[in-house]
Amino acid sequence: MPKVEQKQVIVNEIKEKLEKAVSIVLVDARGVTVEQDTELRKKFREAGVEYKVYKNSMMNFAIKGTQFEGLSEYLAGPSAIAISYTEATLAASIIAKEAKAIPNLEFKAGVVEGLVYDAKGIEAIASIPSKEVLLSRLLGSFQSPMATFARLISAIEEEKSKTA
Repeated sequence: MPKVEQKQVIVNEIKEKLEKAVSIVLVDARGVTVEQDTELRKKFREAGVEYKVYKNSMMNFAIKGTQFEGLSEYLAGPSAIAISYTEATLAASIIAKEAKAIPNLEFKAGVVEGLVYDAKGIEAIASIPSKEVLLSRLLGSFQSPMATFARLISAIEEEKSKTA
């Protein structure tokens, strides 16, 4: 297979992954040890996030004409890509947690729901709680007023029964 065709296969592979992606995060992983990288990849696999290193030129070809095209300016130097298929903040939050133990792991940029974010923006997105946490907080906030209302009705009923 000629080199051009081999490269086209890789570009098509990236394109297919991007079509299904909810969000992607670019990181600079220079200086990350093999052990650290293995542990990071394990955490990504467990969460259903794909993490891979591609050549910048291949990623550049793959993102042309997509919602991820804004990342082309960040494709300089070594780049690894984390692709989340289910939850928009998942890849960024995993990287943020692991970056505490792996200081050489740095955000470059990312795209969440079609919007391109620089490193600072992706760090902010990483701090957003997961969908499940947000839903449980919402349900908790609904429960509190209802429980208070139920206690109030119960107290009124008790007052009525004492006076009758």
